[in-house]
Amino acid sequence: MHTCMYRTVCGAFFDYSSMSEETVYANLKFQDSDKKENTQKSKRCGRKVPSSPSHSQHNAVLILTLLCFLLLIGLGVLGGLFYTTLKTEMIKSNQLQNIKEELQKNVSLQLMHNFNSSKKIRNLSAMLQKTAIQLCRELYTKEPEHKCKPCPKGSKWFKDSCYSKLDGFGTWQKSEMLCSARNASLLKIKNRNELEFVKSEGLNGYWLGLSPRKNYIRSEILNENMFLSVGFERSTFDLRKMYCGYIEGIYVHYTYCTLEKSIICEETAGNVQVESVLNDLPQESG
Repeated sequence: MHTCMYRTVCGAFFDYSSMSEETVYANLKFQDSDKKENTQKSKRCGRKVPSSPSHSQHNAVLILTLLCFLLLIGLGVLGGLFYTTLKTEMIKSNQLQNIKEELQKNVSLQLMHNFNSSKKIRNLSAMLQKTAIQLCRELYTKEPEHKCKPCPKGSKWFKDSCYSKLDGFGTWQKSEMLCSARNASLLKIKNRNELEFVKSEGLNGYWLGLSPRKNYIRSEILNENMFLSVGFERSTFDLRKMYCGYIEGIYVHYTYCTLEKSIICEETAGNVQVESVLNDLPQESG
């Protein structure tokens, strides 16, 4: 009886063992079949089945993502700074341009003001000079050697000219040289007013600033037109054979230029000194 039970138990154990081994073998075979199938599918697709990412690869991806994000932030900050700086510089440039235009406007106004002021000053100066000349003429009439007279001492003042009689006598050429040394010339009549003045002086025997002539004439009436003739070239003519004119009242007589006559020089009058006139004006009593 015990032997039968043993056989029964042992048979059941071996049957179970055989069934377990078959089950394990079947599972392994199934797994191996799945692996082969996946491998075959991967081969058919032409690529390997990707393995699951490791922990280090995951960290690297995170770091790269963070760096890209920080880079974008940096670019944004730099862009903001550039825009702000550009805007500030443009504002400064506009301000400088406005200042420059304002300065140019002020300078133009100042120059215009100075020009107008200078013009007014010139007009006032001319008016003052004219008034001083009129006053000086009145003083000269009363006192021929008044200090305001714009002529050398001993000379006559008429209009814009001074007339000086020199001591002694001289040939026409010598007389002309003496006048030139004084920045003057022999007497020349330029207009009707001067002609009347010279006639009123009653001059006799004074050389005139007429050009020497080859042909002799005795005399002619003094007039302003005879002084319009063109001058002569000294190196071309021999003055010993020429005739020069001298005044006798209202006439002009001609004689040899080598003879000696009296000398009168004519020169441009200087400016009347305003101070010399103002100092002689009557002072108002206080």
